[in-house]
Amino acid sequence: MTGRGVLLIGGGSEIGIAIARAFADLGDAVVGVGLTPCADPAFESYLVADCSRADEAARAVADSADVLGRIDVVVLAAARMPIGRAEVTSDDDWRGAFGATLDSAFFVARAALPLLARGSSIVAVTSVNATLAAPALPAYAAAKAGVEGLVRQLALDNGPRGIRVNAVQPGSISAADTGEAEGYPLGRIGRPEEVASVVAFLASEAATFITGATIPVDGGLSMSSPAAWLKPALRDRWL
Repeated sequence: MTGRGVLLIGGGSEIGIAIARAFADLGDAVVGVGLTPCADPAFESYLVADCSRADEAARAVADSADVLGRIDVVVLAAARMPIGRAEVTSDDDWRGAFGATLDSAFFVARAALPLLARGSSIVAVTSVNATLAAPALPAYAAAKAGVEGLVRQLALDNGPRGIRVNAVQPGSISAADTGEAEGYPLGRIGRPEEVASVVAFLASEAATFITGATIPVDGGLSMSSPAAWLKPALRDRWL
């Protein structure tokens, strides 16, 4: 293997596949892990495992290390997003969101950290919903916020080892639809490759003094006041 070894959990999503392609284009070897197989050629290998279970996460990390020879980059992109207000969110939905999103990130990071050498990197994919409330996403928002807290803790604890840990925080992302999006200052939602390029940057030599950071990839959504998107007549009265 001439490039780096990259372990990517949640690799079968649109964002996951875009991340795998970004690293593959750099000459890196990528092992993906997900609940169902993925045959995209960007992956050196793709493992089926439920990383919300500690034993399966540890096995996936060990098997990935065997395939790659070493692990230099870990990307934590698995998630589950049940939709419903708190009063209708079931126990299974709550636990499922935390298992797929936060537990998987912790279990994989815990298993991978002993294998990472100085200069290695962990990048988590979180969401604007970690900091911006949206209707009917209590489990998803709480789980993504937990991932961002985990990122900061891992960055602090592993900085002396020369291991960096960061996150990207996407807004709405779609490979199929990037049409107009009210509330986004850039006027559209994002593309998966726009998230992938920031993940690749954070894992690169260009970002060696960045750790514990969460980078929004949201078209400006997180910095925009709701007042900017009032109905024109009401906005005119404000002005």
